Amino acid sequence: MEVKRLATRTAGEKTLQWLVGIILTCFGILTVLPFVWMILSAFKTESEVKQLPPTMWPHHITLDNFHNLFVNMHFGIYLSNTLAIVFFSFIGLLLNAMAGFAFAKYKFKGKDKLFYLVLATMMIPGQVTMIPVYLILNEMHLTNTMAGIVMPGLVGAFGIFLFRQFMSAIPDELLEATRLEGASEFRAFFQIVLPISTSILAVQGILTFISGWNSFLWPLIIANDEKLYTLSVGLSLLKGQFGTNYALQMAGSAFMVVPVIIVFVFFQKYIIENYSISGMK
Repeated sequence: MEVKRLATRTAGEKTLQWLVGIILTCFGILTVLPFVWMILSAFKTESEVKQLPPTMWPHHITLDNFHNLFVNMHFGIYLSNTLAIVFFSFIGLLLNAMAGFAFAKYKFKGKDKLFYLVLATMMIPGQVTMIPVYLILNEMHLTNTMAGIVMPGLVGAFGIFLFRQFMSAIPDELLEATRLEGASEFRAFFQIVLPISTSILAVQGILTFISGWNSFLWPLIIANDEKLYTLSVGLSLLKGQFGTNYALQMAGSAFMVVPVIIVFVFFQKYIIENYSISGMK
């Protein structure tokens, strides 16, 4: 009798798991479907995009939309500016890691007070500091320059906090053993601390890339030269100038979204594999 109950319970659990899996799959398809349609529409002609009923797969694949983006809409310049911002953002990621390591493992006067001051900056909305930062950069003659765009976002309190919390779990004995073998502080940081911190680097790498890739408001404020605009600003201009050209807008949107998805899928593996530092010798 007990065996029958267990068998019935096991069968019911499997049925429930299948039912939940089917429901989640349906919702997943509904979530992904607009993105798939957007990417496929980037390769359609304008007449096919406006066709009713709408089609999923393009009847005639064309690259004219992307050609117009890079030839007529200056998306090549926007792309180079965005990549420059992303590059310097990753330099800022390294600076955040170094600051977090210092707060986690070094002892110096005023350490706790300085760390609390860093955390306090997280309570200030970014919109509040935009005007003061703009005025400071204007006095330094850095407005309408790439340096003025990237400098305010090089370091951030949130990144320093995450690195500090993660690196606090690294055993001091490991660092002491590295120093006894004659390694410098920089060598210990780059060869010991950073490899251990792969998971938090992956998380921060995703956030840093998304923030740099989608940078919109600050470049729009600090730069008045179109040669310094980013992809997000260019996409906004595209929407204003070609509001009825949906195929061109789909191409621009796809060009913005696809790299973010690729970066997330690539780094997700490292997040799962290196979630903890258990088993470290």
